[in-house]
Order: sequence, then C-alpha cells, then structure tokens
Amino acid sequence: MTDTSKATPNTIGRRTLLIATGATAASLAVTAAAPEAPTAEVTDAAPVAPAAAAVCTLTKEMTEGPYYLDGQLVRADISEDKTGIPLELTLTVVDDDTCAPLNNALVEIWHCDALGEYSGFVGNNGHDEPDNGTFLRGGVLTGTDGVAEITTVYPGWYRGRCVHIHVKVHTDVTLTDDGSFTGGQELHTGQLFFDETITTRVATLATYAANTVPRTTLAQDGIYDDGGAASGLLTLAALGSSPSAGYTGTLTLGVERS
Repeated sequence: MTDTSKATPNTIGRRTLLIATGATAASLAVTAAAPEAPTAEVTDAAPVAPAAAAVCTLTKEMTEGPYYLDGQLVRADISEDKTGIPLELTLTVVDDDTCAPLNNALVEIWHCDALGEYSGFVGNNGHDEPDNGTFLRGGVLTGTDGVAEITTVYPGWYRGRCVHIHVKVHTDVTLTDDGSFTGGQELHTGQLFFDETITTRVATLATYAANTVPRTTLAQDGIYDDGGAASGLLTLAALGSSPSAGYTGTLTLGVERS
C-alpha cells in the first residue's frame, strides 16, 4: 500500500511541534521570533555538544500515514530479528511553552524494514517475508530528563516515500499486563528524516540493495518540506568507521500540552 497522503503535506489539528536538534531540554530557550531552522548536522564523528542556549523552533506536525497500529509494545528495542544496520535513537521531549522536559511521556515509533515492508502490512512493497505484526514498532516512557532512547535498525524505503520513521508522543498512558499501553492523550504525530548523504551510503549495503523498489530521495518526497531539523531531520553520527556499524540519531521534540 502506498502512503496516499504523500502528495499533499498536511497538519493535524492545531498542535505544533518544537524541535531543536541535538539540544537537551535544559539548554533550550524560547525566543519571541524564532529564526529559520538550520539543516541538521550529519557527521561521522561523535556528536558535538550543543551551544549553551539553543533556539526553540516551532514547526507543523506531519501525517500519520496508513501503517499505524494501535496498542504496540512498550519496549526500548523494537528491532526484533530484522536485518539492517543499528540505529540508536535519542529523542528528548519538552514542553513548548516552558522548554521543561516531559517526564513519563510515551514516545512511540514505527517504520518499515530494509525491504520497505511494515509489520502488519507485509507485501505492500512487493517483498515476501514473515509478518508477526510487531517488528519495528513500539515505544518507551521518557525519564525526568525528557529523554526516550530506542534501539532499532536504519529504515529502508517504499514506493513514493523517502526514508523516514513515524513518531507519536502520548501522555498519561496506562501500561497493560501484556506489555502494551492504552488510553492517554496524544500530543504529537510526526516523522523523522535522514540526511541523503548517509542514506546513499546505507543503500549500497547488501541488506538494503535487495530492496527492489526505486528509492525516493529527500528532495523528491512529498511530505518532507526541506525544513531541516524543524521538520524532523535527525542529527546522525556514525557508530563506527563504516556504514555497516550503524548510526545514532538525535532530536529534541517540543509539544503543546494543551
């Protein structure tokens, strides 16, 4: 199934998203008129520490897309047995009015595997593989610092969309006995994006090169709007000397609590 909303970027309600790439909640400061967001840094070295006061940049939310499934597992590692290079995500959630970190907020993500297939919808990108309905789905609760750390694999791509990860932020959820969650308030729906320089390297690896669908680039995508970090572009850093070692991805998300 193709993401039918790709041709027309849209917003969801009146909620907005605040993003300051690589900054911790403690270093954020709101300005009366935020400048245009810079492009997220991509580096093959360890991430550079942010400036003492980063600017909070407001941007619109992005479409949920057609592949969301309710009630996924609360877990720090969503990779299961999927092949692909490691991706270590560090997402910091803050309140957009005060820049204070949000404690106990559930950060939920979902994305396709190296072949562009989503769990629960395998076959929509033309590849045949087992489908348990849970791989590459789940989320974790933030700590007092607003940080959610999630381990996964670098996503592949499917027809008509660039490489991306979907994300939601919920508050006041109830954890269930089966390791999932229910209830709460959904504060944000958005997407995380990857610099083309890194994706081009990753796409040459055998696991990703097996994807038979032509890859849509960031510039060709109908949802990413070239807004840099303000539109969910991750700051990526290499975990080793070659792409096969994987990457870290960091971003600070600010959400409206009302």
